[in-house]
Amino acid sequence: MANKNKVTIEDVAKRAGVGIATVSRAINNSEGISSKTKALVLQVIEEMGFTPNTSAQSLKIRQTKQIALAVPDIRNAIIPDIAWYVE
Repeated sequence: MANKNKVTIEDVAKRAGVGIATVSRAINNSEGISSKTKALVLQVIEEMGFTPNTSAQSLKIRQTKQIALAVPDIRNAIIPDIAWYVE
């Protein structure tokens, strides 16, 4: 179930008095944003407790920062150690 109180990029933009794209630029350290505006946006992010939605980011860039580990039998005593090192 989704948390209805989760702070969104839209909430941050509204509070900072900027557009969503400006918030995105601040988060991603992109060009096209003044240092003053970036500082304001980052301050609002901190105050509001905003955390980027990693699922949305993954959909946009069509990548995840995850790997899969396929194992023949998890009951093998060495597999948990291998998984721990991979992590």
